[in-house]
Amino acid sequence: MAYSTDFLIIGTGISGLSFALKAAKIGKVTIVTKKAKVDTATNLAQGGIAAVLSEEDSFDLHIMDTLRSGAGLCKEEVVRMVVENGPDRVQELLDIGVHFKTRTHDTPLLDLGREGGHSARRIAHALDLTGREIENALLQKVAETPNIRLLENHLAVDLLIGSKAGVKPSENRFDDLCLGAYVLDRESGKIDNWRAKVTILCSGGCGKVYLYTTNPDIATGDGIAMAYRAGARVANLEFVQFHPTCLYHPKAKNFLISEAVRGEGGRLIDEKGFHFMEKYDPGGDLATRDTVARAIDTEMKGSGDDCVYLDISHKDADFIKSRFPNIYQTCFSYGIDITKEPIPVVPAAHYMCGGVLTDMWGRTNIENLFALGETACTGLHGGNRLASNSLLEAVVFAHQAYLVCDQEKDIILGTPFHDSPEWSTGKARMINENVLITHNWDQIRRLMWNYVGIVRSEKRLNLVKKRLAPILKEIAQHFRDYFLTPDLVELRNIALVAELIVQSSIHRKESRGLHAITEYPAQDDKNWLHDTILSRSDKTIQSSLLGPDEHE
Repeated sequence: MAYSTDFLIIGTGISGLSFALKAAKIGKVTIVTKKAKVDTATNLAQGGIAAVLSEEDSFDLHIMDTLRSGAGLCKEEVVRMVVENGPDRVQELLDIGVHFKTRTHDTPLLDLGREGGHSARRIAHALDLTGREIENALLQKVAETPNIRLLENHLAVDLLIGSKAGVKPSENRFDDLCLGAYVLDRESGKIDNWRAKVTILCSGGCGKVYLYTTNPDIATGDGIAMAYRAGARVANLEFVQFHPTCLYHPKAKNFLISEAVRGEGGRLIDEKGFHFMEKYDPGGDLATRDTVARAIDTEMKGSGDDCVYLDISHKDADFIKSRFPNIYQTCFSYGIDITKEPIPVVPAAHYMCGGVLTDMWGRTNIENLFALGETACTGLHGGNRLASNSLLEAVVFAHQAYLVCDQEKDIILGTPFHDSPEWSTGKARMINENVLITHNWDQIRRLMWNYVGIVRSEKRLNLVKKRLAPILKEIAQHFRDYFLTPDLVELRNIALVAELIVQSSIHRKESRGLHAITEYPAQDDKNWLHDTILSRSDKTIQSSLLGPDEHE
């Protein structure tokens, strides 16, 4: 069945909801999210949003910190645009109803936190539940806004592309035209055509490609995979950020210990209580995430220990409980009193610094297709994201995308909807052995963790490429043989994104930012001071998952 909307937004994180609230002034907005509307990475964000919000800070300082963290690959004009837009976007969140913590109950001055890599206090936060506060405020505003329809349990499968419908883009600078998306209704099992004038990919990251991650279960790289299959360019997928401090406990699942704990005086120690970060960086515990994650990885490999520890017990107990109520309560539920003992932590896959390549307005090389948030590669993060710049990027680029859509609203609204082929099931049948999916899923995630982790080697990268090949071929066959289920859609996406990460990692023959490879330990600005860009049209990857008509 075919449905129509002016703006189709895929994802309910901060970028998608922020854009929706503004796009509703232009036309009809439909938001689809594959599970519940609160199942987002935004909802789990603990730290906060970075912006210049005090007289002790400056745009130049924030720009300098971002560029330094990005290891030479940030686009300086993008960094400046994002940083200078930050205060206004934070004010918009305050106006929507986000309650950031203030210094006292009777002052509007924000209680700004500090995190690794920042030279000043600039993190607006709601204690350690910032993401939840932002998500709830945005969802409340969306519910009150006319022109917005939000559909839970609707999973985007693939994009509707003009070249498959006999429709060409209007300008030569675009390689194709996006007409909307195929969307799977999880309740009915039907795949519908959702036709749209503009499609926004903001489905989050791809942490579930790895065995251990801080990400929610929805983070299966859907936006990156769909965009790549459609012919969009993707960039810098080798730069996977591993958060240094994920709670290490057999019953805990992807619980993050915020970087703000170190910002407030927490210290990393080994099992014997030795404080080790000064060995690796003059910034000590406030070094950038890539440095801290590699330091922990080195310590664990050297000692053979299963974890290291983050100790903030030297701070006042009441301060700890009031500043980090969620972290305190969660750790306490696992028998760890962080006011009296250190927290066992390990690095875990956290954030994709690469993604679908966009311009300064969030536009891709596919006409009418935008990418926002963690799905996108905007040029802000470079080779390593500065802490708490992600929520900032999301709201700034949501605004940028809105501005260009508002400027072109007459063209957008005047464009007719185009018919696209219905989803073809061919001779597909029901899958009755889910182990076919779960086994491949587990294989991919373990291979990626063991072979494409914090520190890589050419030998392991080439081995994982060979070992992934038959798995990808098997998944492609499942996709042809069986009716689609949400699990099969996600498996196909993480398989493709895993392949793209491996290909990007093999390509970059240097160590830079988050990409550390043993054979090339130095940063090589002469040969590698550029993005790693992959495109299906360039035939970069001859993948089993990229058949011309996989679903037929």
